[in-house]
Amino acid sequence: MMMKQAISFVFAVVSMAAVSAYADTSRFSGLEGNPGLKSASALVMDDEGNIIYGKDVNAVRPIASITKLMTAMVILDAGLPLEEKVTITKADRDLIRLTGSRLNYGASLARREMLLLALMSSENRAATALGRTFPGGMDAFVTQMNRKARALGMHNTRFADPAGLKAENVSTAADLAKMVRAAEQYPLIAEASTTTRMDVYPYKGRGHLTYGNTNRLLKNASWDIELSKTGYINEAGRCLVMNANIEGEEVSIVLLNSFGKLTPFGDSNRLRKWMLASS
Repeated sequence: MMMKQAISFVFAVVSMAAVSAYADTSRFSGLEGNPGLKSASALVMDDEGNIIYGKDVNAVRPIASITKLMTAMVILDAGLPLEEKVTITKADRDLIRLTGSRLNYGASLARREMLLLALMSSENRAATALGRTFPGGMDAFVTQMNRKARALGMHNTRFADPAGLKAENVSTAADLAKMVRAAEQYPLIAEASTTTRMDVYPYKGRGHLTYGNTNRLLKNASWDIELSKTGYINEAGRCLVMNANIEGEEVSIVLLNSFGKLTPFGDSNRLRKWMLASS
C-alpha cells in the first residue's frame, strides 16, 4: 500500500511538472483566428522554436537592410579591433540605389560606432565600410556572410553585399527567424539594434551628428524589444525583424514585403493584440 502511494505521489508530481512546463512554453500555441497582416511573409516563433503564426514562411524574397544583422555577426566573429578607426572612402558610395549619407569621404569612426550606425540607423556607408575593411576585402567578407548563413542552417539565403542594397540579398521568413535568434547571442548587436539615439563625431574639429533608430516601436512603452532591424528597397518592400518579450514570453517576429512605410509596425501591433487576445 505504501509503495502504491509513493508511486502515485511521484506520478502526480511528474504530471504536474509536465503540465507546468507545457504551460510555460505554450501560452501562445494553438491560437485561433487571423491577425489580418498586410506583410506578404510573416513568422512568429516562441523561444523554443515553435511556430505561433506563419504566412508564406518559405518564400524566397529580397531582404534589404535586414542583411546588416549578418554583417554585424561576421564582423564580431572575426574578432577585429572594435576601437580601430574605419574611414569612409569613395569606395563606400551607394552606386546601386544612389542613397545619400552624412558620412562624407574622410569621415572616421571606431569600428564599433560604424557597427552601431549600421544596425540602429541602417547607415549604408557604415555597413559597406565594414565589409570593405574586412581582411581579404569585400569578396572575402561576402563569402564569409554566406558561410555563416550555411552554418546557421539558412539554406534558402544568399548574401551579395553587406548593406543589403542589392536585390540579390535574399532569404525566407523561416531562415531569418534563425538569424534573429543567432544575432541575439551577441550582446553588442542586441544593444546596438535597440539603441534609440546616438551621437558620433566623425570629423575632427566639428560637432556631432545625431542618429536615431529606424524602428519606431522602440519608443512605444507597450513593447519590450530586445533586438530589431528594419529594411527597405523597392524589390523587398518594407521589412522588420525583432526579438521581443510579450507579457513574459520571448518571441521572434519576421515581417517581409510590406507595402507602406508604417505597415510593418502596424502588423507588429496587430500580431501583439491578436496574441494577447487569443491566449
